[in-house]
Amino acid sequence: MNPLIPTPAAEALPFMDPFGFGRAACNYWRDSLERSVLFMDVMRRRGNQYLEHIEKTKPNVLGFEAEVLMDGRELDRPVNYELLRIQPPEGVETDLQMRPFVVVDPRAGHGPGIGGFKPDSEIGVALRAGHPCYFIGFLPYPVPGQTVEDVVEAEVAFLRHVIERHPETSEKPMVVGNCQAGWQIMMAAALEPELFGPLLIAGSPLSYWAGERGGAPMRYTGGLTGGSWMTSLFSDLGAGLFDGAWLVQNFERLNPANTWWSKQYRLYSQVDTEADRYLEFERWWGGHVVLGGDEIQYIVDNLFIGNRLSTAQLVTSDGRRIDLRNVRSPVVVFCSRGDDITPPPQALGWVRDLYEGVEDVIANEQTIVYCVHDTTGHLGIFVSGSVSRKEHAEFTANMDYIDVLPPGLYETTVSTAAEREDAELIERDYLLEFTPRTIEELDREVKHRPEDDTRFAAVARISEINLGLYRLFVQPWVQAMATPESAKWMRRMHPNRLGYRLLSDRNPLMNAVPVLADKVRADRQPVHEDNVFRAVEGILSDQVTRGLNAWRDLRDSASERFFLDLYGQPILQAMVGLGGDAHVHRRRPGAEPEHRRFIERRREEVHHAITDGGSHEAVMRSVIHVLGGAPATDERNFKRLRASRAELEPGAELADFKHLVREQFFTLQQDHEAALEAIPTLLKGQTAQQIDAHLAHIEHVLAASGELSEHAAERFERIKALFHQAIDHAPEDEQEARRDAEASIAREAVAGELARREVESLMETMPVAESSRAVAAPQAQSAAVQDADAAQDAKAPDVEVQDAKAQDVEAPKAATPAAEPSSEPATQPASAGVKRKPASRATPRRRTPRNSGKK
Repeated sequence: MNPLIPTPAAEALPFMDPFGFGRAACNYWRDSLERSVLFMDVMRRRGNQYLEHIEKTKPNVLGFEAEVLMDGRELDRPVNYELLRIQPPEGVETDLQMRPFVVVDPRAGHGPGIGGFKPDSEIGVALRAGHPCYFIGFLPYPVPGQTVEDVVEAEVAFLRHVIERHPETSEKPMVVGNCQAGWQIMMAAALEPELFGPLLIAGSPLSYWAGERGGAPMRYTGGLTGGSWMTSLFSDLGAGLFDGAWLVQNFERLNPANTWWSKQYRLYSQVDTEADRYLEFERWWGGHVVLGGDEIQYIVDNLFIGNRLSTAQLVTSDGRRIDLRNVRSPVVVFCSRGDDITPPPQALGWVRDLYEGVEDVIANEQTIVYCVHDTTGHLGIFVSGSVSRKEHAEFTANMDYIDVLPPGLYETTVSTAAEREDAELIERDYLLEFTPRTIEELDREVKHRPEDDTRFAAVARISEINLGLYRLFVQPWVQAMATPESAKWMRRMHPNRLGYRLLSDRNPLMNAVPVLADKVRADRQPVHEDNVFRAVEGILSDQVTRGLNAWRDLRDSASERFFLDLYGQPILQAMVGLGGDAHVHRRRPGAEPEHRRFIERRREEVHHAITDGGSHEAVMRSVIHVLGGAPATDERNFKRLRASRAELEPGAELADFKHLVREQFFTLQQDHEAALEAIPTLLKGQTAQQIDAHLAHIEHVLAASGELSEHAAERFERIKALFHQAIDHAPEDEQEARRDAEASIAREAVAGELARREVESLMETMPVAESSRAVAAPQAQSAAVQDADAAQDAKAPDVEVQDAKAQDVEAPKAATPAAEPSSEPATQPASAGVKRKPASRATPRRRTPRNSGKK
């Protein structure tokens, strides 16, 4: 085969090029030419892959087999969403008894499937953990007229169907929402809180005005474009459809170095090994979908610019307020400092928007857990294999623990087990720890500035004005000119779409590329990494990347400065109605009077229930008290808490156990000292052995996470003293308590028998006439005795049949020696002819001791 570049004989090279620079240059030139041909061939394959993907009826990039369970187009309010059941791959088994796992994919310009993109993904992690998995995806084109509310209601219907498929488990499904899907499922959970288990929202923006200056450029976009009128314009040009490629283009503009250079250069420099990975990612990144004009307008007006979700200002068409404080399930927020699309302030700002302090979070019975990654980007949050194997695997493994965490705000960190001193106590490679936080500590991540709220409020007002002007003067003309065919060609000519089409087999100029690529692969001669020209190439690439990053930083800083200066003008704010005192700043919903009344009522309920309960409440209250003295808790405590449920209440469901944990946490939080002093009262009726066993069980729970800290050890000593106080007033064992009860019952039976014998003897010795007058008093006395016995029987619990039979036999024996012989000789013969009640009716049933270990 003839080489692409002719070279001299090998024997002559040392004489022609003694220092090797010429040979290095020739080798590099050959390698760069071969890489260029192979690079273009990968671009051609990418274009073919794109065309094949978008021509599918239901395109997705799921890496798992799935079957459609529900089609949203068949609902009463049809949408282009589907519910799929993920089929486990070969060798992976799922347990139907475990909590279902539902992944909702983001519809923000790309196609569905990113949550199950590869084995090391959110779905892959859940399948390996044994959870039945479901996926909520969507089709490329919306149903005409569908709205965001329709999509939320469809997700609620899908979740109901998942719950119906798992009647054997009482645990509600765990729901994962990536990016845009995160705020969508939060809206659904606020409307139908009883359907949702723990929520994991990854890289999801919920507070759109929040952000650190110099680190959140996307939040200024609405102000720099004059509001949402441009969204309406592009929807009108698309004949009522909004091309998702515009959203993808906005994401790409955030990192021009990666978009225009780094991503392509990485493929070019490593084309022999990077092609498959590059094509796999581009299949999702280039799979643009279309949104309805009404949908995107609702999102931009109410969320991006209006910021109405995190401030409880959204109201559905049927009058229901969407208040995120109504979410009853634990919420796990996963974000990253390396994410420029959804930085931590936008992912976490909703907490401080709704709550003034952690006390409000606790009183509202919400559990909020957040985890901030240091470096990964937006896509890495739910695509990166390392993140899936670490953070997502730990979230999935500890979701039951998160589900029973007491209400409050927690920060979670993932540490490597091998680096810890107590590594022998950790079963997996990583350990998830939970540290209680305050709203003030959360503000370190949110970095809230009140003066910025006024600027964004001004943007919202100006957006409404500009949108109104556009709809009045421009929209009728645009809608009159736009047709479905013109909209179709506008989507085809979008730069992001056109690039795929031009570099595909449908372009005749690309016909020679596959032929040349096959020739190169047959005689590929890659250059060595230590080639001096290859090293220079890398240096030049780094300079290009740095130059583009510098231009990006300059652009972002200039845009931010312009935004702050323009919308910070007092005269502009006054012109749009923000100069008065009424609505300058957004109002925190937590300050509403009805919410304060709810908090006070909840506190009163908890205060009155301090002494309600039994041994279960005492044990759980004690564990929470001791663990509450530690700076952090982790999954090892949950293993013992779960064992507590199995040992104390084997028939209890997780929901009941969760309620027990939360109620005892509330009780301690309301009146700590009174709650602790009530522990001996809760243990009243338990035997000494039972109380001692409970104390040993608590010690076993606490030992699960290693040695207690000094402060926690002091708290445990207090618990020991309270339990010993209860032991001092308890019977030695259950048998002793039973013997005491039986002796009391026997004494009552003997007394009743003697009374009846005396009455019978008296009746036999009296004359008939006298007897008829005198018998009233003894009969009344006998009736009173029998009524008392009946009342006692009604209060006492039923006993087993053999115990009742034993008493019927033993009662006469106990009564016989106790009876004194009568002085009247006629008593004994006469008594033989009197018809008596059977002994089993005269003797009261044996009562079991109350509070003998069960509630």
